[in-house]
Amino acid sequence: MISGIRWLRRHVEVGSMLFLLALVLALWAFFGIAEEVFEGDAAAIDEIILLAMRTPGDLTDPIGPGWLEELGRDVSALGGIAVLTTLTLIVAGYLALQRHLTTMVFLLVSVAGGVMVSNFAKHMFERPRPSLVSHESVVYTASFPSGHSMMAAVTYLTLAALLARIEPRGAVKLYLLSVALLLTIAVGVSRVYLGVHWPSDVVAGWAAGAAWALVCLGTARWLERRGQIEPAEHAP
Repeated sequence: MISGIRWLRRHVEVGSMLFLLALVLALWAFFGIAEEVFEGDAAAIDEIILLAMRTPGDLTDPIGPGWLEELGRDVSALGGIAVLTTLTLIVAGYLALQRHLTTMVFLLVSVAGGVMVSNFAKHMFERPRPSLVSHESVVYTASFPSGHSMMAAVTYLTLAALLARIEPRGAVKLYLLSVALLLTIAVGVSRVYLGVHWPSDVVAGWAAGAAWALVCLGTARWLERRGQIEPAEHAP
């Protein structure tokens, strides 16, 4: 056992080990939640959290004043296809102006791939939307995993990771990744608040989106080593 650990330390860089660990944990979380959901073991906690976000005695009314409900819709829109597509194209344009053309193409392929994975997962699981409370937003697809949560994770984390690669300052890298993480969490919470997703849908969406973003980042690093994508910038 000890000799095996020593071999790993000599032949595998710590960063790669942490990356693989994060990917395995994200995938484990997604499939673990999926199993709990479809065995019915997540129903109780899902209902408790969903009902906690409703006014006692009136399941049609989310807790809080009217402006909070409107804020929930605004935040939820940050995980919608229109906002994410617009933002992706804006960042793609920035990368093109910076002459990071292969990174730009990689970004577009990564986000488009995430959309296809999200849609495939919804069709595969076909979980109904919550019927326990009223929906405060229009929905037209299956519930598991949360598409808004997954695509927020895919898009914001991938954008942040790719922009951080070409940003030499460590503080800016941390800022980009922190903003991406906060936006991803906010979008997921808003979907539960609006009653259009079970909490387990959202957590599964986060896990799947994080896994896809990690795959994209790992692929970018592999392409960089092969000289097929612009190299990352490093702080002086």
